[in-house]
Amino acid sequence: MRRAGFHRQHGRHSGGSGFKGMIVKLSVAAVVLLICTLSLFFSSTGTSNVQSNYRSKISLEELWSNADSAGWRPSSAPRTHWPPPPNESNGYLRVRCNGGLNQQRSAISNAVLAARIMNATLVLPELDANSFWHDDSGFHGIYDVEHFIKTLRYDIKIVESIPENQKNGKKKKIKAFQLRPPRDAPISWYTTDALKKMKEHGAIYLTPFSHRLAEEIDNPEYQRLRCRVNYHALRFKPHIMKLSQSIVDKLRAKGPFMSIHLRFEMDMLAFAGCFDIFTPAEQKILKKYREENFAPKRLVYSERRAIGKCPLTPEEVGLILRTLGFDNSTRIYLAAGELFGGDRFMKPFRSLFPRLENHSSVEHSEELVENTRGLAGSAVDYMVCLLSDIFMPTYDGPSNFANNLLGHRLYYGFRTTIRPDRKALAPIFIDRESGRTAGFEEAIRKVMLKTNFGEPHKRVSPESFYTNSWPECFCQTSPENPADKCPPNDILNIMNNELEKAETDANSTIS
Repeated sequence: MRRAGFHRQHGRHSGGSGFKGMIVKLSVAAVVLLICTLSLFFSSTGTSNVQSNYRSKISLEELWSNADSAGWRPSSAPRTHWPPPPNESNGYLRVRCNGGLNQQRSAISNAVLAARIMNATLVLPELDANSFWHDDSGFHGIYDVEHFIKTLRYDIKIVESIPENQKNGKKKKIKAFQLRPPRDAPISWYTTDALKKMKEHGAIYLTPFSHRLAEEIDNPEYQRLRCRVNYHALRFKPHIMKLSQSIVDKLRAKGPFMSIHLRFEMDMLAFAGCFDIFTPAEQKILKKYREENFAPKRLVYSERRAIGKCPLTPEEVGLILRTLGFDNSTRIYLAAGELFGGDRFMKPFRSLFPRLENHSSVEHSEELVENTRGLAGSAVDYMVCLLSDIFMPTYDGPSNFANNLLGHRLYYGFRTTIRPDRKALAPIFIDRESGRTAGFEEAIRKVMLKTNFGEPHKRVSPESFYTNSWPECFCQTSPENPADKCPPNDILNIMNNELEKAETDANSTIS
């Protein structure tokens, strides 16, 4: 077999031409070596002090601490000129945010950005919680409305409802024109189709509004606005924050703790099509739920499992943690709904990690019962997982509770996360089930060594912006790239002065 670049050339060559040929080859080799060297240099410096995801070993002591920030810190304040919203908008924007807590937070962030793009006045977003949560508390019941409006005053105008229009001495209610945005719609759709209808009718109503604005936008200031909404403006109501902090304080009084989002509930298992590990009766329930809630699709368990599309079982989660070095003294907070399949799936996990808690076992007050129904319960779990020392999702996808939480923990100070690579782990667990257990723990370790534990890292599709907002929403005090430089400390004063000036100018124009 011939080796590329070293095959023998046929034909006669004189000694002189052979010598010249050798010189040419050496020159080409030198140029190639120089290019490769420069390429390696620029690829290493171009990452702006971001370390490689690959580790040589996993240290428990390091995992219980925040990940290495490599000199980065969260920053979503504008770094270029960001004028306040004009006094006159093009109309009102209503949106209905469907889905669970993660989808709703992403949708609200997208709605604020859409309002900024269209110079629209945002009507306080509607939360469609009835279909899944059987909860009609709405935005007012979950989030601090006053804080939301105040935090975003430099970005957009927000009203709680569309005001009546005064015309010819009569008050008339503005009826919003209903539109269904395309999934992952580009900015151009909002500046053309949506804006045209807004100007025609005075208001538009976008429904549904989950994943209706493209995540990857080539405008860092727009991305930073999303972060301002998600990590600063969207603050839960005081009673939710107080209850969450109480649970965290009680857990931390006994030492550090880990939180796990154990996604082994009926809706996720039905969506994933992972039926074969359940009894015939349980499979019938899952298939019925899938038929009623999801589009028809050919699903073969063995194929889904092999490519990592099935949620990890509780036992698999326990085996991963044991392989990483966590022992039965580890305290774990479980954020999960009702686990499907009953206690038989939890027994192996509990035998490995008996010190399990959830919000009901930590906090026994009447306040807990009153404030953990529906979305509020999910909000409490969200805050406890955000503040935990380590967080581990067992199934993270674009419409999953963990998706937003991973991004929030990154922004909150590179807090440690354990993110199992289900696709890489699948053949290892399949071998174990078949009785091939030799080298099991070493194989798990090798996979986990290649995962990210919360350090700053480049976002690569299909990773969501809401899971990883680096580098747009982070900065450095002494960066290699000027675009990464942290904004001045008095940026809020600068923006406040601009806002006051704009309001003064508007008042003087009116008078």
